[in-house]
Amino acid sequence: MMGKLKVYADRMSQPSRAVLIFCRFNGIDFEEIKVDISKRHHLSPEFREVNPLQKVPAIVHGSFNLSESHAILVYLASAFPGIADHWYPSDIFRRAKINLVLDWHHSNLRHGAVNYVLDTVLGPATGRPLNPKAASEAEKVLLSSLTKLEYIWLNGEGCFLLGGSQPSIADLSMVCELMQLEVLDEKDRSRILSPYKKVLQWIEDTRTATNPYFEEVHNILYRAKKKFEQQRSRAAETENEPSNKMDGHSKM
Repeated sequence: MMGKLKVYADRMSQPSRAVLIFCRFNGIDFEEIKVDISKRHHLSPEFREVNPLQKVPAIVHGSFNLSESHAILVYLASAFPGIADHWYPSDIFRRAKINLVLDWHHSNLRHGAVNYVLDTVLGPATGRPLNPKAASEAEKVLLSSLTKLEYIWLNGEGCFLLGGSQPSIADLSMVCELMQLEVLDEKDRSRILSPYKKVLQWIEDTRTATNPYFEEVHNILYRAKKKFEQQRSRAAETENEPSNKMDGHSKM
């Protein structure tokens, strides 16, 4: 007996959300253990015993420890009975293509999306100052990645990556990545995503295919989005106050 699966995750982490949604959707019995990155829990000695790399997500299954979300998703799809074949197909050619997209993801879409969000919005929460120059470079990578998604990976008959009619672990991983753009100013998010109609439809198709768990796991992100919107609104009001007072004074 392997024992109950333990998933160490922070729901603000895109890869963590992908693993949690996969487990919830596929009825895997697991214990979710929160690792709050904003409070530096991932740097604790206790978590280092789970994952020496000190990143989330990580899993413990009996005496077996594993980190890196793609490796975890492959393991879960392979180790637990009853997982539908479309998640990580047994066909070696189809599987190889999914591995290709997963490898591409880390150095392209993830590299652009995570760094853009960190350098425009989330950085201070992780102890990282905002960096407009780095954000500009990350945006270039993000837009290039979205173009490849639109015209290469989503260039097929099905609704999902590589022309699939049902989602794979690659679909789930990469859609969770793009969901992080929810925390951006809405005009900024729309500017980035609106030219990519296939990508937008693919996000909705993956959401629909994995609900209600997709929405449940992403609730923390929606709450963060509301918080950042309120902060931006207050900042805008503060910026306007001096000019309003000055206008009032000039009319007296």
